[in-house]
Amino acid sequence: MDILLLLIPASLFLLAVAGLLFWWSVRSGQYDDLDSPGQRILFEDDDHMVPKPDKEQDSDD
Repeated sequence: MDILLLLIPASLFLLAVAGLLFWWSVRSGQYDDLDSPGQRILFEDDDHMVPKPDKEQDSDD
């Protein structure tokens, strides 16, 4: 039973730390936009990898 004198304050301390970390993450905007990171992979952002047609080939007409 003496261990409860140690475990209860330790668990209350850990609960307070977890609560403070959660409060900090909400205040700093960590949970503002949950949809965009999942949809960002669907957008084409590799235009620099697509070869562009040579202008010399177009002027041979």
